[in-house]
Amino acid sequence: MFENRLTTEAELREVYRPPMESIESKIHTELDHHSRAHIALSPFVIIGTSAPNGTADVSPKGGPPGFVTVLDDGHLAIGDLSGNNLLDTLTNIAAGSGVGVIFLVPGNDVTLRVNGHACITTDESVLDACAVKDRRPKTAIGVTITEQFMHCAKAFRRSGLWDPTAWPADDSLASLGRIVSDGLGLEEDVVPAIEDMLEKNYEETMWEPGGDA
Repeated sequence: MFENRLTTEAELREVYRPPMESIESKIHTELDHHSRAHIALSPFVIIGTSAPNGTADVSPKGGPPGFVTVLDDGHLAIGDLSGNNLLDTLTNIAAGSGVGVIFLVPGNDVTLRVNGHACITTDESVLDACAVKDRRPKTAIGVTITEQFMHCAKAFRRSGLWDPTAWPADDSLASLGRIVSDGLGLEEDVVPAIEDMLEKNYEETMWEPGGDA
């Protein structure tokens, strides 16, 4: 389907100019006070990993602002809360994947990217540091930072992500209950029951450690 592929950096540089020196100078190998402040205010991150076969996975993680724990200038930890138990991110990391993490702060057009080596840890002190809502995770993603830098506002300003006037109507997309029902080939009248079940699950397991629910 995709023809005329660019497969080397040299080919890419025939299309793209080199980054400005000011762009390259913003890349750091450790956290500074600006990146620490961003992490402390971020309630939502996106984690990218890759599987041994080369396929990629991107997973959202959320919690109270600052739920990602800064251990020191070179290390982060992300406690694992309850999810779908597919374990895509964790399995990729266990198999040797590095990570890329994007930190979002609501209403702020600047995002922080942290790239690094990753592991899954059950270290007692790390799990204690990652407790959320008085619940201690069973595992945490440990990140050894190789680079961190701030992204400019272009993506958010192009998207209008934080602009309510640019948001679609509430009924523009199907509910998750409807999507699940369609995927299972169920009748339309079961959608309310599925949505009730999902809401009950949210209420009961929102802050449970991964693996418990």
